[in-house]
Amino acid sequence: MAPARSAAVYLATMDPIVARKTWRTLEPLHGMIYFAPEAGEEYARLGLSGSRMGYFASRAAALGPVAAEVVIATFYNFNPELVRSAIPAAWELASPAAVIAARCTAALRALRRGLGSELSSSDAVAEAAQLARQAAEEASEHVAGRPLFAAHAALDWPRDPLLQLWHAQTLLREFRGDGHIACLVVAELDPVEALVMHEASGELPPGALRTSRAWGDSEWADGVERLRSRGLVTADDPPTLTSAGRALRQEVEDRTDARALPPYAALGQDGCERLRQLARPLSQAVVAAGLLDTSAMARAAQE
Repeated sequence: MAPARSAAVYLATMDPIVARKTWRTLEPLHGMIYFAPEAGEEYARLGLSGSRMGYFASRAAALGPVAAEVVIATFYNFNPELVRSAIPAAWELASPAAVIAARCTAALRALRRGLGSELSSSDAVAEAAQLARQAAEEASEHVAGRPLFAAHAALDWPRDPLLQLWHAQTLLREFRGDGHIACLVVAELDPVEALVMHEASGELPPGALRTSRAWGDSEWADGVERLRSRGLVTADDPPTLTSAGRALRQEVEDRTDARALPPYAALGQDGCERLRQLARPLSQAVVAAGLLDTSAMARAAQE
């Protein structure tokens, strides 16, 4: 593992906006695994019932047959009861190794369908996979404090270039995600509060995160009230961010960006620009094929 270096060292070598744009441009290639029907089909073959069980088991499988509390901690913002409805029951139906294999099979099937045979086997995929893997392997030198990333980083690299690209972006996504959770903890934003702040920013429609993370009305209202008492959201319904709330949210995002820099700094600005150039049409094809249905990822494919 590489010696610890401060965020300031990386900030001196790369603009965090470059790193953020590179991550966002590639993210549809990873994020589609949570929406593509191939995933549900592969998990159902293992006996995993429903999209929730498939989601929690497939993303957590790299950790091993862990208790629900480990998933609650590392995923951060889901209602614990939702997690407990799927974990550890999933491990009684399928081993983590079988779930990982099913997830990889689903990813390859979905990407090949979305990209088509010609693009799936193109030189662009091979080169993008090489660059993304270089970044992900650099990230693997910085595992301290990033448990979910570290678990995925310990998995074997796939041989297929398209699957290598997907796996590399999976690692880069979890690397950033673990860092983001650390920033939320430092900002004293608990799981519900973090979601309320996100919705209050106006980036998502009201109720979207409360529903997908399965928080009840009273739990959500309590989270809103805690933020109001801190002067971070307004008393409107739905609430919006105050100036203090916008400042804190920006601080969290800036800190997240800074702590996500190491893998992209290893590529340098030219390497990041090349990776974005290669990945942009791939991500656009994923979106066009309907492999995911989120406006944020659709926008990211254009970056």
